[in-house]
Amino acid sequence: MLSNIMYATIYVTDQDRALEFYTEGLGLEKRIDFAGPDGRFLTVGVPDSSVEIILWSHAPAAGQPAEVGLRVAPGPLILESDDLRKDFEILRQRGVTFEGSEPEEYPFGIRIEATDPDGNRISLREQRRP
Repeated sequence: MLSNIMYATIYVTDQDRALEFYTEGLGLEKRIDFAGPDGRFLTVGVPDSSVEIILWSHAPAAGQPAEVGLRVAPGPLILESDDLRKDFEILRQRGVTFEGSEPEEYPFGIRIEATDPDGNRISLREQRRP
């Protein structure tokens, strides 16, 4: 029986640049950094979460976004926050680029969209609490 999500993959053109964005910009932690026979296996994750995001080196010509602002729906990554408005201010001060000027209300909570240096969309969400 399946029991957990181990990895999700985000394709990037520069692993060092992506690592800097995901750790210094978004505040995720580096987990694995291994130079293997198939390329560098690099992962990040939310502290205290078992799910890891693989930052896999992949050329933009292989069908992945290469320009910031390129719309690719619905993700590839959705991160949850306990206080999105507070986190938004912190991330904006770290240089994270957002599509909107402020988080917006939607039927299930609050959200805002960001993009990484390769144009991958990151949706930040705070669920509405009863």
